Amino acid sequence: MQSPAFGAAEQFIEGTIAAALVALWLLAVALHLGRPYMLALTRKFTLRLGADLWWTIYVGMRDIFLLQVFLGSFIFFYPDVVKNNDLPITGGLAAVCAFGALLLKLMTRADADARSFYAQTVLIALGAGLYLGAYLMGTQMTTVGSSISNQFASVLVSSQNQTVALALCYLSAVAVGIMGLGAVFYNLRMASPAPRKADAGPAGQPSTKS
Repeated sequence: MQSPAFGAAEQFIEGTIAAALVALWLLAVALHLGRPYMLALTRKFTLRLGADLWWTIYVGMRDIFLLQVFLGSFIFFYPDVVKNNDLPITGGLAAVCAFGALLLKLMTRADADARSFYAQTVLIALGAGLYLGAYLMGTQMTTVGSSISNQFASVLVSSQNQTVALALCYLSAVAVGIMGLGAVFYNLRMASPAPRKADAGPAGQPSTKS
């Protein structure tokens, strides 16, 4: 049986992570949409090395913030955390969107593929909307105390809508697990050596080597 102090500390940490994810989602969206501006700045560098460093730092920051969003969203995959804390009910679905965008970066040419970049934009925007909407209209509404805010909270806060919250928790965990397996198989296939073609002569016959 855990002590009240431990339970209060756990809820404080989980609430802090949920609040920090708001800033992380905003940074992830801003860095992703700032790609044209960053590209324009690279053309102003007189040295190729400076442009390469600028672009490398930008891409690294953009992808690291998106990865932090997904890692921070792991709290939405724990049923007891979702059930006992005032968390946005769609936080798990937002994590699925972030993981899907990361997979597209892994399995496609990322910025070099216009369709892949568009799909990443849609996933990141959808994930940010799912998280920020439920957090601002649900979790933050619990402090207002009016009848309208209580109605919003009863739908969008995980601790007040436990049946839907647990269903979305399990659904999100399964979706991330399936996508994770796909990423593992993709990496294994890419890491396996390509089959070597046998040497053949001009007429399709095996070549003779002296």
